[in-house]
Amino acid sequence: MESDSHNTKISSSNLDHHNHVILFPFMSKGHTIPLLHLARVLLNRHVTVTIFTTPANRSFITKFLPATSAAIVELPFPKNIPGVPNGVENTEDFPTMSMSMFYSLVLGTQNMKPDLDRALENIQTPVSFMVSDGFLWWTLDSASKLGFPRLVFYGMSHYAMAVYHSLFNSKKPKQTETETVVSDFPWIKLTRSEYDPSAQNGEDQSLAHEFMSKATEATNNSFGMIYNSFYELEPMFTDYWNQKVGPKSWPLGPLCLHDMKIESRGLVVHPWLDEKESSSVLYVAFGSQATVSSEQVREIAKGLEYSNVNFFWVLRKLEPEENKFLEEFEKRVKNRGIVVRDWVNQMEILKHKSVKGFFSHCGWNSVMESLSAGLPILGFPMMAEQHINAKMVVEEIKIGLRVKSYDGSLNGIVKSEEVSKMVKELMEGEVGKEMRKKVEEFAVMAHKAVQKGGSSWETLKEV
Repeated sequence: MESDSHNTKISSSNLDHHNHVILFPFMSKGHTIPLLHLARVLLNRHVTVTIFTTPANRSFITKFLPATSAAIVELPFPKNIPGVPNGVENTEDFPTMSMSMFYSLVLGTQNMKPDLDRALENIQTPVSFMVSDGFLWWTLDSASKLGFPRLVFYGMSHYAMAVYHSLFNSKKPKQTETETVVSDFPWIKLTRSEYDPSAQNGEDQSLAHEFMSKATEATNNSFGMIYNSFYELEPMFTDYWNQKVGPKSWPLGPLCLHDMKIESRGLVVHPWLDEKESSSVLYVAFGSQATVSSEQVREIAKGLEYSNVNFFWVLRKLEPEENKFLEEFEKRVKNRGIVVRDWVNQMEILKHKSVKGFFSHCGWNSVMESLSAGLPILGFPMMAEQHINAKMVVEEIKIGLRVKSYDGSLNGIVKSEEVSKMVKELMEGEVGKEMRKKVEEFAVMAHKAVQKGGSSWETLKEV
């Protein structure tokens, strides 16, 4: 992406009650939740909010935003997208996580554009601007035709975006057999377990290139970008983006903290946690998209069992043959561990007094929520930019540890011995104690950022 001069304010009224903002999240909970947090922030500032979604995704949004004045507009989801089963309208409904299926779905969403154009033309209240997911690149044309700006939402850190930009725009990155040096940030050296372009097959590479080309061009031509981060967390990488790359980016996060009072209202956290001592439980969750293999599930289970640490494990996508194994496993650990197979309100779990650490895939939402709750992370990245996020967590901001695959590869199996060792270090070791101190300092910064006068609070006024 190239530098851009998009640095003027969208509206002189600065998000007051005269504004009307369109939000259009990508069809995945991890992409949707931050924009729903943003919707709450805007509504609290008396901004009119309209959210676009599809029929199968509407119920999640209405449950997340009960009794609000946000309008929700449904657009039909395209049928007969090659490579995507009919009836699948979000990534959580994939039978198994497949990158080719993912890219096919992303590219197929552009067939929604005629319906979006018609819906926007029928909106009576003038639109101030649109915030749409970076994956929905085609929304730029819809906004431009009707004369209002499009802001891009990326559910990533500035660190990851800056690292990727440097990698992809370097004429010849410095590489060895084991490492790739990030030229603009030479202290960042990515191993094969963090960055390995050869891990993609030919079909995935072709679809990824088509998607990235379209998304990058649209982002370059958009008014600016919104990030779920805060300036104090990654000032160097935020400045790098805004001064050398562009378009202008506004960090508004952590979005999960802007509206904590509403978030907590009427929610019941799992009673199992209430029975545990303060700061004694490891929360284990690897997101809603990745499918953990049967072999890896067993290795994690054995590692948790050997660690003798209390744990709360959310495991939603299971291979059928794993149910019997997990039933036996739960019997053996029933006094100190539980496996939950339903969606949970993750922020509520992380805030619970009994939770001490987070064994996470390092999706960016999870990193921000763990940091906001003051909990150190044991990283187990699996896909997308999660490996870069884990790098940031462990080496840049130093609030966590990471498990390593037995063969050092990008997608290798992490053995039970490694899981057990690293879980105990995070929860009981001296390194874990240092990580906890560090993350608690960042948590204080995060809460200040979203309070009146804080960096994210003030940045939102600039948009």
